Amino acid sequence: MNIIKTFNFNQWDTTVDSSVRDEVIDALEHGHVIALPQLEFKLLPEEQKFLSPDWADKKSKNISLRPRAGGVSGLKGAIGSEADLSAIQAMIQRYADQSLQLISAILPSYMPNLTIANTSFRPLEVETRASSYRKDDTRLHSDAFPSNPTQGTRLLRVFNNVNPYGKPRVWRVGEPFDKMAEAYLPKTKALLPMQAWLMKQLHITKRTRTEYDHRMLQLHDQLKADMHYQQHAPQQSVNFMPGTTWIVYSDQVLHAAMAGQYMMEQTFSLPANALKWPETAPLKVLEKMLNKPLINSR
Repeated sequence: MNIIKTFNFNQWDTTVDSSVRDEVIDALEHGHVIALPQLEFKLLPEEQKFLSPDWADKKSKNISLRPRAGGVSGLKGAIGSEADLSAIQAMIQRYADQSLQLISAILPSYMPNLTIANTSFRPLEVETRASSYRKDDTRLHSDAFPSNPTQGTRLLRVFNNVNPYGKPRVWRVGEPFDKMAEAYLPKTKALLPMQAWLMKQLHITKRTRTEYDHRMLQLHDQLKADMHYQQHAPQQSVNFMPGTTWIVYSDQVLHAAMAGQYMMEQTFSLPANALKWPETAPLKVLEKMLNKPLINSR
């Protein structure tokens, strides 16, 4: 299997003709990873000092910038001057701006419905980060979040390896989402009456959890708990070398981060109905399998 599709864009505001845009969107929405090995995110000389795990608070795997919220989270307390904090925020914001330029250039049909979500800098080494199995991103999974339901919107992510030492970001990528769901969806359960309402009232979730979110979270947890699947399911390993950008629907592509340090990441969200191929969205796949709507359940 090979779900990596490589393109030779070397500018964030690249000019792309319509046939290439069609090739990109078709591959992306059908569960491929778009790899851009010539698209580097260049750090400024004064930003090189941020390539250290010492800047992270260790409780979070990311130093994150939230749009409209202002400021960054995940930084170690009492580290750096005000100028340093402004500089690291500017670095992350520049990555957000360039990622938006890229999506505008190669996926212009998304722009009217695209929402800019968090931008992050990940300075910690993947291999040495301890966690529970549910939070262990070295296990194959599609993204789903216990406290932050997506309510069916897509998770489009733009990554870039900024490692200065030649070290790749090593991923495993798995079988198509629908193949996994055929095996694991029958093992999931529906929301209980009033469960979603109660979780929101108790602030367990930030928004109302839909049955889609409930099922996706169970798929996420089942995959990570199944070590036979982790070891024997169809999968491939890929090295994203420094200077490489890659784009993926992380709610759809089964992925696991095995090794690497120093990465930038931008998240966008997009309604499933705004896709060129909406039937490829996990929401539509699960609804078809269960023969019922999943985003109006409470």
